[in-house]
Amino acid sequence: MTGFLADPAFKHALAAALLVSLGSAPLGVMLVLRRMTLMGDVMAHAILPGVAVGFMLSGLSISAMSVGGLVAGLTVALLAGLVTRVTALREDASLAAFYLIAVALGVLLIALHGNAQEMEDILFGNAQSIDSDMLRLMGGVTSVTLLTLAVIYRPLVVESFDPVFMRSVRGRGGLYHVLFLMLVVLNMIESYRAMGTLMSAGLMLIPAITAQFWTRSLGPMMGLAAVIAFMGSVGGLWLGFGFSLPPGPVIVLIVGGFYILSLLLGRHGSVRARYFPFRHLEA
Repeated sequence: MTGFLADPAFKHALAAALLVSLGSAPLGVMLVLRRMTLMGDVMAHAILPGVAVGFMLSGLSISAMSVGGLVAGLTVALLAGLVTRVTALREDASLAAFYLIAVALGVLLIALHGNAQEMEDILFGNAQSIDSDMLRLMGGVTSVTLLTLAVIYRPLVVESFDPVFMRSVRGRGGLYHVLFLMLVVLNMIESYRAMGTLMSAGLMLIPAITAQFWTRSLGPMMGLAAVIAFMGSVGGLWLGFGFSLPPGPVIVLIVGGFYILSLLLGRHGSVRARYFPFRHLEA
């Protein structure tokens, strides 16, 4: 690890991992709480056509690809909601259809206008290409995410547990839902450069699911999810830089390892907790 710290690319990637972990993990916990894990995966793939259009127009321009990804992600979310309201199709089915269409369209556009290396970088990420400009963008997205989440935290939690009550007091649950979706899309865009569009949902959702096995309190769950995401990122970057592997898949596999261990040994809802619970002391 000490040798890697002398490499500017590794330091940039490490800083990016911290920013992505801080921004994505709390959103992942809220996605799980709101039973929207499918939505998180859909958003990670839905940005692909927009990223591809930005790439076609401006090459590997961070700003163009980010704007394109934001527009594409929000468009898919809005279209899926619209289809659910005007037809008998359930939202999960419409999301699945749009997400598959988005992936196919994005891959086709990149294949027609880029080479194999550029396609690999967009789909699976390239942590070594993270520079100061990208770090500033990530810092801005993470700051906006945490500030906005702090402002809408209470009504978002209330709307997650009791949407009927939220509507009865005219709590504008729809507005908070849209703001939340925008934050999810922004963070997917933030992480795609390091993780790739196909892997970015992994760092948002797997640590959040893993943290549920250790605590039932929402605040500590968000903090623990961020720690798991960052630990997985550090390990994935170290292996990726050391063995010339794409860091994105390695990071997801490491946090996936944390998930398996927690599934087996966690304090709440795990295999151990269900079949081998600790005995409580008796007076």
